[in-house]
Amino acid sequence: MIFAIVRNGIRALRRDRAALILSFVLPIAFFSIFAAVFGGMRSTGMPRVSVLVVDEDHSPASERLVGALGRETSLAAKTRPDAKKGEPNPADYTAATAEAAVKQGAAPVALIIPKGFGDSPISFGPGGNRKAIALLNDPSDPVAAQVVSGMLQKVVMTTMPDTMADVGMKYFEQSSGGLTPGQRKNIEGSLAQFRDELKRRGEGGSPAANRGNDFGGLVAVEVRNIVGEKKRSPMISFYAAGIGVMFLLFTASGAGGSLLDEAECGALDRVLSGRVTMTTLLAGKMAYSTLLACSQLTVMFLWGAALFHLDLFTHLPGFIVMTVATSFAVASFGMLLASVSHTRAQLAALGTLIILTMSAVGGSMFPRFLMPEAMKKVGLFTFNAWAIDGYTKVFWRDEPIWNLWPQVAFLLGSGLVLFAMARRFARRWEYA
Repeated sequence: MIFAIVRNGIRALRRDRAALILSFVLPIAFFSIFAAVFGGMRSTGMPRVSVLVVDEDHSPASERLVGALGRETSLAAKTRPDAKKGEPNPADYTAATAEAAVKQGAAPVALIIPKGFGDSPISFGPGGNRKAIALLNDPSDPVAAQVVSGMLQKVVMTTMPDTMADVGMKYFEQSSGGLTPGQRKNIEGSLAQFRDELKRRGEGGSPAANRGNDFGGLVAVEVRNIVGEKKRSPMISFYAAGIGVMFLLFTASGAGGSLLDEAECGALDRVLSGRVTMTTLLAGKMAYSTLLACSQLTVMFLWGAALFHLDLFTHLPGFIVMTVATSFAVASFGMLLASVSHTRAQLAALGTLIILTMSAVGGSMFPRFLMPEAMKKVGLFTFNAWAIDGYTKVFWRDEPIWNLWPQVAFLLGSGLVLFAMARRFARRWEYA
């Protein structure tokens, strides 16, 4: 009897393709996604952090530091914007242009090396006359500033050992009460040999010196948040957009499933036999799904404003634009899923698989700024990524509406394409 029950269960699972897909394909898909995200993290444990570097000092010490930052494998350091095809190389970043780039989301961190840095680049203690390096931070990435600050101290140790020796010599002389002329001559001779050996090996020191951030505070760093410093709950809009879009996709999938219900009970044939065309029917259902999605997002953001101090009412124009564009794209996606599926079970299985995959890759479940570059590019094929980027521009970066055109263009354009595809697949009901 037990064997017969097991056999019947296996047969039932084989007949139910939706359950079969959810039981085996969905776990494999999610495993593959998160393996790609976390498997690409090497010994640093994190993907490379983008950082903009501005050298206002142009001293040998600052130029050596900039070069070392560019060679650091944990950082993607840039001193100028990327050149566009067919155009000359742009000018190096200045303090103003680097700050503007961080505000626009081009990088989460910028380092400004001030004038006078080379006169006293490092110190073994607080105080002194050393110039602090300004670290301009976008707090929406809570990891980048800490990584860059730690790597900066490490780079100083591995690229300026001769400077560290000179500073250490001064501290030793001050604490010991002075050196005799002979002692000073011997030490200076040893330091000269040490510098010559560093030049012979090339700047950067020996690999053995790469020991991580064991000595903090060699270089003074002044961290300044340049985005969202006056916001009470700065990341609420990020989570509202990420979670909202994911559940909108499920809602649109369910709303589109009404086509399958009508086709199964014969109501669809009666509707199409009248004056209503399939194009009109799909457009009407998509309009309903769009309004439903707009209502859901509005309620979610109103809830965020009421309970979590989301600054909604001062960003209403941008919120309306992004909500309409996102809802339109999501509604067209639901129509396409319904047109492709033949049964409710197929729609449920296909919708769950695609929606959860899009949400994982697009940033609804895991922030995209922590993903490897390859996964970030894959995420650009999802509604989630573009919607989150658009809402971030509105609520976090306070950008004007016209700066939303890339996100709005993608969402509206993809919505039109998906609606055209849904209309093409829906022809089977016209000729059934």
